[in-house]
Amino acid sequence: MKAIAIALDALFADANIGTDAIYTDGSGSPVLVRVVARRADSVTGFGEAKLWSETQHFDLRVSEVAAPRPGARIEIEGEAFLIQGEPVRDPDRFIWSIEARPA
Repeated sequence: MKAIAIALDALFADANIGTDAIYTDGSGSPVLVRVVARRADSVTGFGEAKLWSETQHFDLRVSEVAAPRPGARIEIEGEAFLIQGEPVRDPDRFIWSIEARPA
């Protein structure tokens, strides 16, 4: 196993960084996973206007979710989010970066 994979597993396992979540795909099959949640709001410029949107970003391990899809659901402590847009893998193909919105 690559050293980076070992380090990423340690980060996801850390209680201060990783969080337990339930990932449910389109078939409705729930899977317990660990996620790293980044819940920053997004401000996007559109001409002279600034648009604020409540966004959540999550990192998921590829080893736990092979192919997340838009419309799938992530639930953390009773709060549900729907994946929007296409998930993107990191260059080493260990982590999915996902953008989601409250369900």
